[in-house]
Amino acid sequence: MVIGVDVLPDRVDVESPTFRDNRQGLLAQIEEIRGELAKTNAGGGEKYVARHRKRGKLLVRERIEMLLDPDSAFLELSPFAAWGTQYPVGASVVTGLGVVEGVECVLIGHDPTVRGGASNPYTFKKVFRAMSIARENELPIVNLVESGGADLPTQSEIFIPGGQLFHDLTTHSAAGMPTVALVFGNSTAGGAYVPGMCDYVVMVRERAKVFLGGPPLVKMATGEVSDDESLGGGEMHARVSGLADYLAEDEQDAIRIGRRVMARLNWRKKGPGPSLRADPPRRDPGQLIGVASADPKVPFDPRDVIARVVDGSRFDEFKPLYGQSLVTGWASIHGYPVGVLANAQGILFSEEAEKAAQFIQLANQIDTPLVFLQNTTGYMVGAAYEQGGIIKDGAKMINAVSNSAVPHLTITMGASYGAGNYGMCGRSYAPRFLFSWPNARSAVMGPAQLAGVMSIVARESAANRGLDFDEEADTRLRAAVEEQIEREQVALANSGRLYDDGIIDPRDTRTVLGICLSAVHSTEVRGRRGYGVFRM
Repeated sequence: MVIGVDVLPDRVDVESPTFRDNRQGLLAQIEEIRGELAKTNAGGGEKYVARHRKRGKLLVRERIEMLLDPDSAFLELSPFAAWGTQYPVGASVVTGLGVVEGVECVLIGHDPTVRGGASNPYTFKKVFRAMSIARENELPIVNLVESGGADLPTQSEIFIPGGQLFHDLTTHSAAGMPTVALVFGNSTAGGAYVPGMCDYVVMVRERAKVFLGGPPLVKMATGEVSDDESLGGGEMHARVSGLADYLAEDEQDAIRIGRRVMARLNWRKKGPGPSLRADPPRRDPGQLIGVASADPKVPFDPRDVIARVVDGSRFDEFKPLYGQSLVTGWASIHGYPVGVLANAQGILFSEEAEKAAQFIQLANQIDTPLVFLQNTTGYMVGAAYEQGGIIKDGAKMINAVSNSAVPHLTITMGASYGAGNYGMCGRSYAPRFLFSWPNARSAVMGPAQLAGVMSIVARESAANRGLDFDEEADTRLRAAVEEQIEREQVALANSGRLYDDGIIDPRDTRTVLGICLSAVHSTEVRGRRGYGVFRM
């Protein structure tokens, strides 16, 4: 035990009906998530996977697995992108964090079994998010390229914003962060600029085809008759155009060369390494699926979560007697010091807002990353609270979050409603990483509350105009609104819109946070300077 730091007690009764109900509910939700993840992993389906294999090619996840260091982790990002839309789940691209020759990097791999790896609007959203993670954390990027360029029926939605991809690749390189392209197959039109903009390019002989316009387009535009190989083959680019830096004999050789390139980067992390004892939690992380409430309306004690995530279950709670519906304190995860803010009873009052603002400033003063564990219904409303200054106090918390310069990592472990989402560092407040549990819910407010507000407004409007109020129509409308919000607030719906970086099994929270903390320490970790800690 570290002197002066408490080990959180084990208060979870695994035999209680609440634990059993939570566990059963969470397991059902996890199975649903796994079912959707299987759709992502299946790519374009059996027919197109079989066709790809018949050509002697590796699948995108096989390429990634071979590229990564043996037995190292791969944290996939945004695997549910485009869920609930007309586009395939996963958006025809795989992105994530991995380690190649000891170098932590962001990997972006097109899935050629899905419409030839062509990019749709969600493909770009997903790729841009991965590239922003690379930029913020100063990580190299490895592109595994086999893409037909733009998915032409959606060109009106992707042509203009798509140019950002090439811009970001060049600025990434200019900032001193290497970019690598391993080209396994066709890389046409916009897809040709990915290797064109990268620092290092590897192409596979007789497989890689990189050109702005293929033979049909060239014939239509110029009348010239050409073939794939002379127009954009790997050998041509290695011997004639100079676009290819390395010519690989096959896919395995391209991966071997790619690993060699990464080994020669002379890459060093700028941030500090783990500085504290990284012993596992004393409380069983497997119990997290019984700790978290399957029903977001039922609160749970976040200390029971913290005890199953942080090193040695040690937690030095800050201001434990003040603002008790927000738990704040110091801990470490895989040896990295962190400050933790975790919602207890869901509602944020003025005391919680002031406590959070002070704690965030303290974390910035000592250059310590912050972990936000969201389970909030928002800031308290009502005449007494408005008169007590809930707006100005909530603004202090949001101000502190907005101007904090240390890395933020957010886990939505329950509800995330209203401005509480903002104060607890939701997507719009740019956390370095944000993951959700399967039971997560996020919206302006809960379905019943939102439908009720709309009903009250409609009733008052009718009264002001001297009209009769249609109770039956109101009942139907309320039911329809509740159904809509319930459908839109679930974890899959929000993940499909890329409002998080993925949905994780609660039992994997410590591992996921450990990978993310290692990534954020690839760059300098330095808090906001220029103000002292003040009491509010």
